[in-house]
Amino acid sequence: MAAGNHTTLATPKFDKPVKLLIVVSPYYSDIAAGLVSGAKAEIEAAGAEWEIVEMPGALEIPTAIGISDRKSNFDGYVALGCVIRGETTHYETVCNDSSRALQLMGLQGLCIGNGILTVENHEQAAVRADPSGQNKGGGAAAAALHLIALSRKWGEIRKDIGFKPRSDEYLMAGDNDGPKTA
Repeated sequence: MAAGNHTTLATPKFDKPVKLLIVVSPYYSDIAAGLVSGAKAEIEAAGAEWEIVEMPGALEIPTAIGISDRKSNFDGYVALGCVIRGETTHYETVCNDSSRALQLMGLQGLCIGNGILTVENHEQAAVRADPSGQNKGGGAAAAALHLIALSRKWGEIRKDIGFKPRSDEYLMAGDNDGPKTA
């Protein structure tokens, strides 16, 4: 089944270098190759750089991203892989847990494009991974790039949100009992 019409945002522009880590599970190597090809092309079209690491399966992808976030200097991440429904509930576990972990890291501020395909069969995966077709690898890279652009746009803006520092009137003469009156 072909995808319907949808809007694709223009590739963001950057004034400073951007470096992404592609984390891929080559469990289905032909599918992974298509996803990676699409992701690389999208990243390079934005003038960004990339590195790639492989993980055994989709469940290890979020952990690899978490380790990288703590120990490296990437601006964003592209998670790529494929989970094809089988005969057991393992499919649901892998789909739900990998997606949930990526989403939680994203909510904590990491710029992650999720390109882990969750499909019923190999044919569906091939259509989605094909860079000249649905290009879900390119879409995941584009998502990461847009999140990086947004993060950089708002990264310098500081508003009075949440807890506010105590004002100078509370800090008079080392007395922290409250504001002084005249």
